[in-house]
Amino acid sequence: MIARPLRRPPRRLLTRGSWAETSRITAILRRETVGGGVLLVVAAAALLWANSPWSAGYFGLRDATVGGEPLGLHLNLTVGTWAADGLLAIFFLVVGLELKREFVAGDLRDPARAVLPIVAAVGGMVAPALIFVVVAAGGGEGALRGWAIPTATDIAFAVAVLAVLSTHLPAALRTFLLTLAVVDDLLAVTVIAVFYTEEINTTALGLTLVPLAAFTVCVQRRIRAWWLLIPLGVATWVLMHESGVHATVAGVLLGFAVPVRRSAAAGGPAAGPGMAEHFEHRLRPLSAGLAVPVFAFFAAGVDFGGLSGLGDALRDPVTLGIIGGLVVGKPVGIWLTTRLLAAFTRARLDATLRWVDVFGVSLLAGIGFTVSLLIGDLAYGTGSIRDDHVKVGVLLGSVTAAALAAAVLRMRNRYYRILHQQETEDADRDGVPDIYQSPNT
Repeated sequence: MIARPLRRPPRRLLTRGSWAETSRITAILRRETVGGGVLLVVAAAALLWANSPWSAGYFGLRDATVGGEPLGLHLNLTVGTWAADGLLAIFFLVVGLELKREFVAGDLRDPARAVLPIVAAVGGMVAPALIFVVVAAGGGEGALRGWAIPTATDIAFAVAVLAVLSTHLPAALRTFLLTLAVVDDLLAVTVIAVFYTEEINTTALGLTLVPLAAFTVCVQRRIRAWWLLIPLGVATWVLMHESGVHATVAGVLLGFAVPVRRSAAAGGPAAGPGMAEHFEHRLRPLSAGLAVPVFAFFAAGVDFGGLSGLGDALRDPVTLGIIGGLVVGKPVGIWLTTRLLAAFTRARLDATLRWVDVFGVSLLAGIGFTVSLLIGDLAYGTGSIRDDHVKVGVLLGSVTAAALAAAVLRMRNRYYRILHQQETEDADRDGVPDIYQSPNT
């Protein structure tokens, strides 16, 4: 008899990560949930103020000019621009730290795990962009400049909704959403740098490398002196802003410069968190509690102008393209690319999940807010009529996507709650559930 070769077991998608990574993701999600709640409050406050009898005060504050032109630098900006260009750089710094942490020391350092959120994020950008282009093609001159608006996922809002719904959903789904949103933000800032930069000052761009290199040398040498690092970071931001490239790109570059692992001299990985985790721990509350809410407050305020103004916005192909991109394009793009990846690689979804779970999370990724509003400002100009229509589209599209995701995920959460009651996972004395110590998981 001729022995048949043993078949290799099929690859699994969205498998359970390590216990250390799952614990870390859970802690991040808990903090982002608080940030999402703050965002919801400030966005509602901005909308109420902008549509109240005192709306002139809101728009006057947003458009007030602060700053000057020291050394010939163009830092005479409106309050709204300071929030978008300055404070959001802190948000993207945290994004850079998180992304580097994922790919250097997280579960995504394994290429087999990393490929899924990357491919899904790309699919989740291409599909909504195509839908926007098709719908907004008849919107007149300049309408297509906003093609990238529905391509971004708001981490804080999406995670906040998931936290409310996912009391029993598998941890792999939460990890997938978080890593997908982080990669999504990186792709979004790349789009901003490439497609929304009209004129580049090459001298300023070249000079940006000087403080950035100095910052990199300092953090690589494990220098944590804030009196040194903050001025270098600010100098990098100022020169990036002066170059014409959107200043938030500086935040991502600074985040990438920070080392993730502890050096051998500092005791190695076993001695505790590295520089990136230390920075993230310090900066995430500042990002979630101040930077993003202040930006959202000045970006979300739109004067609907009553029912007639809302009707005008909904007749604009740009508004409809944004809603279609967020509600249809995002989930279809993410879910379809995930299915195609499974088909081409002959992989199977993890046994603990179903494809409807992936679809529910894909719907949740249609919540676009922070970066979508930022791209809208860059595409059409802050305070313009079309910029107001962008805000209507982002708000309505995000609310619709959240409602649809809630309907699907609540149903799935009920299923997993019953399953969890039947199969309770006990923890050992070390506090790590047995299922994370099994060699088969």
